[in-house]
This record gives sequence, structure tokens and C-alpha cells, in this order.
Amino acid sequence: MPGPADILSYRRIDLTRPPHSTITAQPVAVRWVEDTKRGPGVHTKAELASPLHAVAGPARLHPALVVGALGVVFGDIGTSPIYTVQTVFSPRDPHPVPINADNVYGVVSVIFWSVMVIVTLTYVTLVMRADNNGEGGIMALITLLGRWNGERRRRTFTALTALGLLGAALFFGDSMITPAISVLSAVEGIKVIEPQLTGWIVPITAVIIVALFAVQRHGTASVGRLFGPVMIAWFTSIGAIGVSGIADHPEILKALSPVYALKFMVGHFEFAFFALAAIVLAVTGAEALYADMGHFGRRAITWGWLLLVLPGCVLNYLGQGALLLGDTSAVGAPFFLLTPSWARLPMVLLATVATVIASQAVITGAFSVASQAAQLGYLPRLRIAHTSESTIGQIYVPWVNGLLLVSVLTLVFAFRSAEALAFAFGMAVTGTITITTLLFLYLARTQWRARLWVVVLSGGALLLVDVMFLAANLTKLVHGAWLPLLIAVIAFNVMTTWQQGREIVTAAREQMEGPLREFIDSISRCQPPFMRVPGTAIFLNRGKETAPLAMRANVKHNAVLHEHVVIMAIKTLPVPRVATSQRMEVDALGYAKDGIIHVTAHYGYMETPNVPAALGLLDAAQTEGSIAVDDASYFLSKVELVKGGAPTMASWRKRLFIATSYSAADAAEYFGLPLERTVIMGARVEV
Repeated sequence: MPGPADILSYRRIDLTRPPHSTITAQPVAVRWVEDTKRGPGVHTKAELASPLHAVAGPARLHPALVVGALGVVFGDIGTSPIYTVQTVFSPRDPHPVPINADNVYGVVSVIFWSVMVIVTLTYVTLVMRADNNGEGGIMALITLLGRWNGERRRRTFTALTALGLLGAALFFGDSMITPAISVLSAVEGIKVIEPQLTGWIVPITAVIIVALFAVQRHGTASVGRLFGPVMIAWFTSIGAIGVSGIADHPEILKALSPVYALKFMVGHFEFAFFALAAIVLAVTGAEALYADMGHFGRRAITWGWLLLVLPGCVLNYLGQGALLLGDTSAVGAPFFLLTPSWARLPMVLLATVATVIASQAVITGAFSVASQAAQLGYLPRLRIAHTSESTIGQIYVPWVNGLLLVSVLTLVFAFRSAEALAFAFGMAVTGTITITTLLFLYLARTQWRARLWVVVLSGGALLLVDVMFLAANLTKLVHGAWLPLLIAVIAFNVMTTWQQGREIVTAAREQMEGPLREFIDSISRCQPPFMRVPGTAIFLNRGKETAPLAMRANVKHNAVLHEHVVIMAIKTLPVPRVATSQRMEVDALGYAKDGIIHVTAHYGYMETPNVPAALGLLDAAQTEGSIAVDDASYFLSKVELVKGGAPTMASWRKRLFIATSYSAADAAEYFGLPLERTVIMGARVEV
């Protein structure tokens, strides 16, 4: 696991591990401090807490941003009414809830208060305040925990980091299951209209899913503009049909009292506890709200939830409860049967589009989590495309998009129904929510200095709710809950293996490269001096401590040096953006006239490193003479990984690490290097 110094100081970037990358809007100025113990360019805690580094979205809340959030963020939780009540009362449940008036009141009440406690209170009110410069999600929490607590509580931080990685791994499972269950549940509405079309449900679902993933490259901004108005129509419609159901049986409003929820849980615990595994479907998507915060900002998500999403969902749940009070036979499809017969076909079509949008929430969340994991060193470099010049965090990750597409289609053809996926879905969600709450409570106590009794009592109550849902879902292991756990175990092992293997490779490279200062000294003392050829050579390196492997090889085998030599390192801060004026740091390496300099380019983790553009910021006084950036040659040091006999990792981890390395994006493309002027020189490293 990364140490506290690694979190508090600049991130070291090598060819196997770059930062999270996205081109963003106007950069935020970053103050630099000189500290004799820490060296230049390291932030103090006070600086990291400064508003100077807080990037939580636009200063003014634009209605278009709220509409975009409605089209991307709320689809998952907004389509839960389609299948939640139906799943709770399903006769095929291994622990079915008897359908009667008392249980209807109880179930609807538990659903309402679960939404209020988990979504409105825990996520919207509390957890979403814990942002890492505007970015949300479990990986952001890991960064915050390491930044503030790692230096004094190394073991605690290591344990919490492992827990956070498990939560991120569960979210990847959620990202695979959500599109499958959401689209399936909507398309299954055609059975209510025409039972003979049942055989077409899976093929139609597959076509819709392929189309959904195909449009991801256009970015969340474009998707949000397209989907936003649809979701406004969706929440208005489900709220309206809910009101019609309430009008028929207004006594359902009594379910808003928490007394009915408590009576149901305490009086019928023998099946009410198991019902939590289905009731949790009402809050699926809460974790996506937090993960997608970097796309639209906390304010847009909060207002969208309070003004439209929450009222629409609550009214629909009450309406379905009212329907069941009058007709218990409607339990097979209460959502669609609540809709007037003349409107069922339009509602099926609207529900299908809405569930496509539901998938969008977790897909964009997966992009954010994967890119942050790469930035923190738990995944290899991924090719990341920024899709907006004005809103931070709007990104597209092709490799993740392709992996999710294959996984979702596999689940659709394997399970073939939403009901079969329901318990798998709940396990992924409850695991992620419980871990997020636990990490947040620790952060609130250590960073925000919340009083211990407040954290224990208030936080303990919130955590108790999460643990109850988690425990209920664990009882469904043999009924499908094993699936997200399996996905999480695989993802967790990939991330921890990559982090461990990267440390091994870094140590081996440092030994092969040797100290940079000693290497420059040996060049200056060499007699006769090395032949200097015209032009500029740019050697990309991991830092300033060691010499580039490519430069060593060039000097050793060719015995020549270019007239101008620039050794360049790319480093990133735990802030989204760095001002252009603070981008470059130049070091003459002890010799002012030898034509060899070291340059460090500083980037925020939301920026895309562009080496030629960064070099263009230098002037002749800094570079010991003019360098021709347009004609410069770029040298990359490539490491070939091979499985060795040293007991550094388990044999299966070595094979996994090497296999994972092949998914890394091309370094020349990632750093914006001109391919026709890029030379790659390699070395072999055993792991």
C-alpha cells in the first residue's frame, strides 16, 4: 500500500503509472512552499484544505447542469420503482413476504425511510461533502484518508485503504449488474401488454445495451443533454401515476410514519429481515450519486434529488402500495399495472429509455473510479479521453467501456431476467454503501474533528442500517449474491497485485538506473569528452533521483550526446489543476553550461500531460540555450516484464501483473509525443 509520504508529496509518474488525466477548464492557481525537510513543491495540510484547491463545480448553479445531472446521475435510483416492490412480494423469493394490508404498509414505510436515511441523509447531506477537490467516490475517500491520517496511523490507513479498494471493486460489480437488471426490468414490461413477445425480451435488451455503450465516446455532457429531458418526463410521469393510485386509497399515506416501518421490522422479523435484501433495491444508485459528483458537482445533484427525483420516487412507491391495498393480485407487476391501460405501452417505452439512462449513472461512475485508481497506482495507465472543456471530471475510458459491455451482455444472456439478478444487485450495492459510510465516519472524526459521541451515536445508527441491509443480502449468497462478491474479489486482486508489482518494478528500475547526479558527474569528468551532435534530446524519466535508462544506453552504446539534453519528469499533485505559471521547474543538475538540464512538469490529477506543450513554456535562460521543441527527439525507457524466480510475489500474482500490464495505454500517445520523432529503448525486469 502507498505510504503517507507518497500521498502528501508529488506523485511520481513512470511509464507504468501515470496520473489520472483530463484536460480541464481554466487552471486553479497553486501556491508552492519551500520547506527544508520536505523540499520544494510539497503542499502543507493547510494549503490542501484551502479553498484555492477546492473544485466542486461551477460557482453558479446553472439549470442546464441540473438537467444534465438528471440525465446521467439519477437514472439508476430513479428506475428502482420498476422492480423493488415486485421483488419484495415475489412468491419465488426464498423468504417471501405474505401479501396483506399490514405488510404493504410496513414495506412501503421501510422503503420510504430507507431512501430518506441512506440517500438523503447519508449520501446527499453528509458523504457528498467529503470531496477530493470536487471528485467523489470511494477512491476520493482513500486519497483524503491518506492525505490526513496516513503519516500517524500507517496500519490503520493500510487497513482502510484495503477496505476502500474492496468497496471500489464492489462498485465495478455494480457497474456490470445495473445495466443488465435495469434494461431487462423495463423490457419485461412488454409481457404485461403482449405475453407472446416474452421470447424477444433478451434480444431487445442486448441491442439496447450495445447502443448505450456505443454512445459513451460522445461524453457525459452530450449524453446528459439528450437524457435530461427524458428523465424529467420520467419522474413527472411516475409521480403522476403514483398520485392517481394514492387518490384511490389515500390511507396509504399512513406509511410515511416510521411507526409502520418499526412495527413491520419488529413484529415480523422472521421474514422482514430477509425482505431487506429486496427493499435495498430502492436505494440502488445512491453510490453512483457520490461517484458521479465530479461530473456535475454536489449542488446540481442535491437540487436535482430534492426537487424532482425524491418526490417522484416516493409518490410512485406510495401509489404502488395503494394499488396493492385494493388488488393484491397486482403484485406480479405493480409498477406497470398502476399505469392506466391506455398509457402502458408509452410507459414501457419511457421505462426502457429511463433504464438505459439508469445504466449511464454507474457507467460514468466506473470511468471515474477506474481513472482515479490509475492515478493512485492501483491500475495501469489507461487511455482517458476528456469530453468537456468546461466541467471537470467528464471523461471517457475506452478500455473500461469495452470491458463493461462484454460483462453486461454476458449477464443478460446468463440470467435472462431481472428477478434472477435482483439479489446479486443488492449485494453489490449494500457492500459499497456500508464501506463508504465506514470510511466517511472515520474521516469525519479524524479530519473534521467531529465529537466522538456524535460519531458513535449518529454514525453508529447510520452504520447499523447499512449493516442490516448487508447482512440480509448475505443470506442470498446461493441465490445470486455470490456474483458481485466474485467480481469484487477479482477486481480487488487485480488492483492490489498491480500496486504490489509496480513497487517491485520501481525498485528494480532504480537499481538499474543509478543516481542521476553521479551519472551527470561521470559525463562531465569523461575524457575525452563525449561527442556532441546538433539538436535536442528529451529523455522522459520517473523523477530526479535516478538516470533515464534510455540516456544511459545512448551514452554507453553510441558514445554521443545531443547539444541540448532535457531530462523530463511528469509529476502530479492531489489537486485537479495547476496554473500554467507554476507548471515547470528547472534544475541545472550542478553544471550551468553543459547543456544538460532536468525539468519537472507539474500537473493536477485532472489534467492530461502534454510534453511538447510543457516544453514550449520554457525560455532560453532556463534551458542553457534555445531548444528546438519542434525538431526535438524524444526517448522513452520501456521495461519488458518477465516472470522471475525471486519470491517477490506469489506465482499467480506475477502472471496476473504481467497480463495486466498489456492493458496499459501507449506512453508516447499518452504524453502527447510526436510518434515520428520518438525512440523507445528497453530493458528487461524480472518480477
